[in-house]
Amino acid sequence: MNQILVTEKLIVTPEFRKKGKIYRFNFFLSIFLACTLFSCYIYAEYDRSKSEQVSQELLLSIQEEDDTLSTVSVDNDVLVVTLSENPSNTKTEIKISDLVKGTTEEGNAKSKLVEATASDGTKYYLESVLTISKLGIEYPVLSDTSDELLKTSLNKLWGPDPNQVGNYVIIGHNYKSGKMFGKLSNIEAGDTCELKDLATGKVVTYKVYDKYIIDPTDTRCTTQKTNGKREITLITCHNSGKQRLVVKAIEI
Repeated sequence: MNQILVTEKLIVTPEFRKKGKIYRFNFFLSIFLACTLFSCYIYAEYDRSKSEQVSQELLLSIQEEDDTLSTVSVDNDVLVVTLSENPSNTKTEIKISDLVKGTTEEGNAKSKLVEATASDGTKYYLESVLTISKLGIEYPVLSDTSDELLKTSLNKLWGPDPNQVGNYVIIGHNYKSGKMFGKLSNIEAGDTCELKDLATGKVVTYKVYDKYIIDPTDTRCTTQKTNGKREITLITCHNSGKQRLVVKAIEI
């Protein structure tokens, strides 16, 4: 039986050509946007990593006993430390500042900050160092908070001096890379963390007793009503910034 093959002739009309151009344009536009978004993501991660490196530089500079210190000199009340493992041999200056956040009735200093100058010349004022060994978290806590300071390290949001009676509130970014408070969601009740007061060198251990999610406008976790106890509160973003993760810990 003979079979007849019928081939339809494709007629290319101006309208067909126009649709083809639109499809090609949309395709290349999609590729361009995807590359742009990917580049922005890579740059954002680079910028975050670069900012986070400053916090580690500050942390290294305030270590009391560090084998990487090669030279230490004092010049006009400024402790100049040269790090031997720093390939650029950059010097980091640390100054025990006379900056006072408050005074007692007797006029004595209530708290002193540690002034540290990073290798880029930026000065930072540090109050404490937070360490959560289980999560690999160890960062200096800057004495103030702002969008720029949050890119660098953990910030003090509210509360008394480090390791004093009251609620010492610390905030930090939740990075997907795990840096800053990126691993904080993995903490559990009973886990411990340490807070070192840089003015006195005193270290206090705290035990986590609660972890919960709140809305950004809920500030009840910052209350100073602690029944005469020493507490710390750790706060970071949750659910893509729509909520906040709160971790509460008390002195043990």
